[in-house]
Amino acid sequence: MDKLSFMRLWDLYGALLTPTQQDITDMYFNLDLTVSEIAEQKGVSRQSVSDCLAVCRRELGSFEERLGHEKMLTEADLNHSFLLTDVGRWAEEFKALHPEYAADIEKLNAILNRDYSQDVAAAVVKKGK
Repeated sequence: MDKLSFMRLWDLYGALLTPTQQDITDMYFNLDLTVSEIAEQKGVSRQSVSDCLAVCRRELGSFEERLGHEKMLTEADLNHSFLLTDVGRWAEEFKALHPEYAADIEKLNAILNRDYSQDVAAAVVKKGK
């Protein structure tokens, strides 16, 4: 498993790891420390840090095999991307065939290209209340 896949699974399932595993993987990902640096800070051998990371990789992979959240999120992301691409292409073709609707198509394109991250963050906060 490459580091990017490991990080994605850690984001999804990291809370299921033990506190020690969480601490070591947090140092590895978020602080971007090497195995040697983690070992030095923890007062353990490099081998024990490497073993911990290997166990975490296996456990995170096992969680994904059983729960499938990463696969589901990837499929949803791709589906969303394909949908936006198809609608955008249709809008451009429609605008070329019907220039009288160009202003409306531009409004549609603005909606399709809008950054909704702040709206999403606000909705998540609201849902948590």
